[in-house]
Amino acid sequence: MRCLVTGATGYVGGRLVPRLLTAGHEVRCLTRDPRRLRDVPWAGRVEVATGDVARDEGLAEAMRDVDVVYYLVHALGQASFEDVDRLSALNLAVAALDAGVRRIVYLGGPEPDERASAHLRSRGEVAGIFLRSGVPTVVLRAAVIIGSGSASFEMLRYLTERLPVMVTPRWVRNRIQPIAIRDVLRYLVAAATVFPVQLNRAFDIGGPDVLTYADMMRRYARVAGLPHRVLLPVRPLTPWLSSHWVGLVTPVPNRIARPLVGSLIHEAVCREHDIAAFVPDPHDGLTGFDLAVRLALRKIRDADVETRWADAVLPGAPSDPLPSDPSWSGGTVYHDERTRRVDASPDRLWRVIEAIGGENGWHSFPLAWSVRGWLDRLAGGVGPGRGRRDPERLSVGEALDFWRVEEIVPGELLRLRAEMKLPGRAWLEMRAAQDEQGHAVYEQRAVFLPRGLAGHLYWLGVAPFHAFIFGGMARNIARTAERQPALATVSG
Repeated sequence: MRCLVTGATGYVGGRLVPRLLTAGHEVRCLTRDPRRLRDVPWAGRVEVATGDVARDEGLAEAMRDVDVVYYLVHALGQASFEDVDRLSALNLAVAALDAGVRRIVYLGGPEPDERASAHLRSRGEVAGIFLRSGVPTVVLRAAVIIGSGSASFEMLRYLTERLPVMVTPRWVRNRIQPIAIRDVLRYLVAAATVFPVQLNRAFDIGGPDVLTYADMMRRYARVAGLPHRVLLPVRPLTPWLSSHWVGLVTPVPNRIARPLVGSLIHEAVCREHDIAAFVPDPHDGLTGFDLAVRLALRKIRDADVETRWADAVLPGAPSDPLPSDPSWSGGTVYHDERTRRVDASPDRLWRVIEAIGGENGWHSFPLAWSVRGWLDRLAGGVGPGRGRRDPERLSVGEALDFWRVEEIVPGELLRLRAEMKLPGRAWLEMRAAQDEQGHAVYEQRAVFLPRGLAGHLYWLGVAPFHAFIFGGMARNIARTAERQPALATVSG
């Protein structure tokens, strides 16, 4: 089959693509920014099409000669996300019908009822649009997905690990049927071929365990080797308050936590298991909750997390490239530039640059970076907790604390774009250069493009601290590189 995957830069899509390739399918990926697929391991094996489902851009060309379309995008976290999801689904449905696509595959949420959250209602509406589109559609309805890097798993993980005693809302007693990411991917790959051509229906998918969220926290603690967790139920703790609490305690920001919590206020248990008639359960059964947690924790420990929720970029996020000079905008562009000669090789300097952020820190005034991150979280931004996927390697499009990797040239350049709440747009650029004697030279540039008077006042207000923040950063990166051991070489 020739498969078109929308959302290939997201958590599920980024894992589905290599598995479709392994199954022998041809894959085309639709993305707003092809640069974000440049560094993925399977980049050379797929065709990349540029387009945007919300704006109905590039869909007709992307669906040319396509058999199966996987719809894995949603506007979770955006303002008016229901309108965006509805428009995006309609655009794709019309384009698929016009192109003669044989099947749409959509990964949605549990079937909503009249009390469902806006998030689940939107998922249900999108499913209905595809099922009425005239293109045979397979809808897979999953509740909580357990896997390294998923937003649901990170929420569970951080709540359990950071709070030995937790005041809990009533929804932690609701029953949920979680499913392991490996089983979700197994169903998605099978959906390309195993169903009858004209099949047009939804299927509930879930793992073998039906648990309350409280059960999930206790069992997570047991699998992770943590002491028993004490949960104290409090009736007045509303979903709105719960989402803010989740936003403070976990790396999941409020705008993502709110719909996730909203989907937990009612039970999410499979009503049928009809999919087994088309995709039989594995001989050893579907993956249980404890095993799914164990596998996810092993991936995190081994720094082998394929994709993360944080690496998905929301539509409307700043994506303009770094302005090359002050005339770029016709107005003011503020700079802070630092250069230091480093008594080390460029390779040793680059290793320090590429390892920046996350648990490795920012080499300067840790308290200031932490405070800035928490202020951003309180303002509704992404905050400080996203970390990094791999402790040593970065790729374009990857989230790095409250930054996003906009460009990386291995051994030479790392450019980060700020995703914190700012009255303007900001970038941080780090380079490993070389002087005539072969010594490394560290070049650092912070760039701020202000928006209105507030942007100018912001820069003027923080500029006095740059000597401590950016100056200390340049100085400590150079020192760290000088202390780095040289890479071993093999001769022969």
